[in-house]
Amino acid sequence: MSAAYAADMTSLDEVGGWIREQLPRLIAKHDVPAAGVAVCVGDQVVDAAEGVLSRATGVEATTDSLFQIGSITKVWTATLVMQLVDEGLVELDAPVRKYLPQFRVSDAWASEAITVRQLLCHTAGFEGDLFTDTGRGDDALGAFVDALGDVDQLFPPGQLFSYNNAGYSVLGRLVEKLRDAPYDECLGKHLIQPLELKHAAASPYEAILFRVAVGHLPPKPGAEQEPAPLWAMPRSNSPAGAMLAMRARDLISFAQMHLTHGAGANGPVLQPESVSAMQHPEIVLPDLRVMGAAWGLGWELFDNEGPGMIGHDGNTVGQASFLRVVPELGVAVALLTNGGDPYGLYLDVVGHVLEKLTGITVPPLPTPPSDPPDVDATPYVGTYSNRVIDITVSQDDQGKIWSVMQPKGAAVELGGLSERSELVGFAPDVLIPVDAKGGIHIPHAFIGADDHGPAKYLHVGRAVPRRQQ
Repeated sequence: MSAAYAADMTSLDEVGGWIREQLPRLIAKHDVPAAGVAVCVGDQVVDAAEGVLSRATGVEATTDSLFQIGSITKVWTATLVMQLVDEGLVELDAPVRKYLPQFRVSDAWASEAITVRQLLCHTAGFEGDLFTDTGRGDDALGAFVDALGDVDQLFPPGQLFSYNNAGYSVLGRLVEKLRDAPYDECLGKHLIQPLELKHAAASPYEAILFRVAVGHLPPKPGAEQEPAPLWAMPRSNSPAGAMLAMRARDLISFAQMHLTHGAGANGPVLQPESVSAMQHPEIVLPDLRVMGAAWGLGWELFDNEGPGMIGHDGNTVGQASFLRVVPELGVAVALLTNGGDPYGLYLDVVGHVLEKLTGITVPPLPTPPSDPPDVDATPYVGTYSNRVIDITVSQDDQGKIWSVMQPKGAAVELGGLSERSELVGFAPDVLIPVDAKGGIHIPHAFIGADDHGPAKYLHVGRAVPRRQQ
């Protein structure tokens, strides 16, 4: 442990004591059934857990309890890909088809042009919120990739950022093909085992051996939350975050590997050059303020004063997870939850930890201005559609702007509900809902207009294209 880390140990002990003392009060404040937290400074770790894993059973959370990490899995998938880069088996700027000849979307040119790098940083451009259930067998990812042939290309590859779950399923299939093994086995052999993680599960069949959190959702708007009707999303989405579960301490062990330039318990897991490349900004995001300012090869990159910070969030069926890493200071913090208002808990817990250990102030989540400006919504009015949602924006005679979000397809099966929200001005070409959803107001950025014409996309982390009339 370096002298710099040793100087921080008192702070880490104090932070650990604060978490253990305050976590019961904070999960009650935010109606979170259970939470697991772990923090590291260098090679030293503190952790805590509180609450119940399921309100139906009342089983208490412990520090060894597993929660799904959701889309934080994408950083694990990116790490598996970068291991292949280290071995000379993959070139980042090579077309995906070099490794998966069957890969195709509806646009023939894009099918040939999309690169591995573009999949890693969410700039491939095809519609990404696809949750096709292709079964529970080892052929699930192969069947998923084979079914992408009619998926729309939203913009030319490399042009924009648009969060893409399906792209990470393609990357998972690439790993399977080059490793000649199912994705979950690749996770085990190339990450879970080398990192000596004792409480991590790549599938429900492994998770059942541990104390496992169940997600919680309200059955309808305004109702009390209850255990979710299903635990895992389809296996076809495993590389994007459908299944991987672990205790907070094991997620921190993964972060520590990235903090130590790829070192594992018994040798290198990733080459230092690849660790650095993953943290390099590849694409700048729209002004959403609920995500990072840029994206690297798997990592989300945050814009904050002081030392640089990377991380990722995850959401599955009623579970939410947060990972923040400050490479310069050797600090990482993980928060895993199973319902309620996880974003409020994130601000209270992760915000406190980062401020105490790094001096970083986590900005508050965006909220509607107290005196919103008048907005002519003419360029924004219309319906924006993809496979899982229709978003209709309108402006009434009194000048109020409304958004109606109608889930469809797989989103309905996963518990999505129709919602009507008032939007107000927030920033240039950005509106924000008056009411929060799950404790967060997600800004709506309208982009791609030509000469003050209608916006081509409604960007809410994904670029949702305007429906052609």
